[in-house]
Amino acid sequence: MTMHQQQLAKKIENRTAVVGILGLGYVGLPLARAFFQAGLPVLGFDVDPAKIEALDRGENYLKHLGDDFVRAMADSDLFTATSDFDRLGEADALLACVPTPLGKHMEPDLSYVEITTDAMAKTLRPGQLVTLESTTYPGTTRDIMLGRLEAGGLKCGEDFFLAYSPEREDPGRKSHNTQSIPKLVGGIDPISGELATALYRHAIAEVVSVSTAEVAESAKLLENIYRAVNIAMVNEMKVLLTKMDIDVWEVIEAAATKPFGFQAFYPGPGLGGHCIPIDPFYLTWKAREVGLPTRFIELAGEVNHAMPDFVVGRTVWALGQRGKAIKDAKVLVLGLAYKPDVDDVRESPSFELITRFAELGAKVDYNDPHVPKTHDMRHYGDLAMQSVPLDRIGEYDAVVVSTHHAAYDWQEIAEQAQLLIDSRGVKKHITGCDEKIVPA
Repeated sequence: MTMHQQQLAKKIENRTAVVGILGLGYVGLPLARAFFQAGLPVLGFDVDPAKIEALDRGENYLKHLGDDFVRAMADSDLFTATSDFDRLGEADALLACVPTPLGKHMEPDLSYVEITTDAMAKTLRPGQLVTLESTTYPGTTRDIMLGRLEAGGLKCGEDFFLAYSPEREDPGRKSHNTQSIPKLVGGIDPISGELATALYRHAIAEVVSVSTAEVAESAKLLENIYRAVNIAMVNEMKVLLTKMDIDVWEVIEAAATKPFGFQAFYPGPGLGGHCIPIDPFYLTWKAREVGLPTRFIELAGEVNHAMPDFVVGRTVWALGQRGKAIKDAKVLVLGLAYKPDVDDVRESPSFELITRFAELGAKVDYNDPHVPKTHDMRHYGDLAMQSVPLDRIGEYDAVVVSTHHAAYDWQEIAEQAQLLIDSRGVKKHITGCDEKIVPA
């Protein structure tokens, strides 16, 4: 055991290790809460000064998490938020929670990981632990981060320590949170893995140590590809059964009565969120690098990405059945968030629906009780819109259900709508109105 390992292990054991969280978004802020509530000093970093100012005021910009813990952190000496990355050296552990999006050709964009690693390298000192939480392809931690961190002369496993521990956040989920979801940890070397595991065990109820960073990276991809493939399967079933005039939602409920061998997945207007629409392409890209195809995964991606067009096509058909052309039709998209009861719009298929309807000449609005207006995003940054009141539903030629928020009264919506395009199976909450509900 090296001197630096001993010193860091002692700090972790007695809860004096300063935990630096790089990126205070949907992953970083809940992680900061977990370590803060475990009694460790937390130093949060973000490039967005508005987030720092909000945290200093005790205000939470992630509404689904509530304000209580943010106020507690603002009033405590155990938490500090800053945009000054020169302070990275103050932390004993640096946990990177940065975006890993796709490029315009569906290739991995690791620029945020690279920039963040370079920033950490500038202040890297002996006795620091670095952990990457961002979802990525196998080998990223070792091939992208390790060399950059060792470039200054420090040696991994002796002077500093490096591990990978994938985030498993699911915004809005009530049954689990950061502290209760088991945490995977894989080190670049055994010592790094042991130190990272010991650190996370203070804040997370169950920490699962795996042999390498590559195993942890691959496991995270497998989790999300499993969901993407199964969602593609039920999306394809939806297209087929709709053609056959069979209710796919009733079919899924019937199949789910089997107590073994079946897990219910549900179709929709497309994929959204920070993982499922993106992560499979990280593996398919890496697979091409080693010369192997991933036909199954790529096919699932094709099916899922085709769903917005299916919903638009069903809407055009339904309007046509009523003698109305899509051009100049008034269309209202219900729900901008990618999942119910949150304000998270990352990769939401609602944006694809809005864009496609507009391209066909429709006049498109949206309503979302959790998203009063659009904001700057990596995609659709020029789409400036505000949520319209629900009492205007009767003005629209078609109302398209994209996100099934609990706040929506589906019976009232169906009664007021001229035409309801149902991509989320909300018909089961509606009595009557069958003549104007179109499954999509």
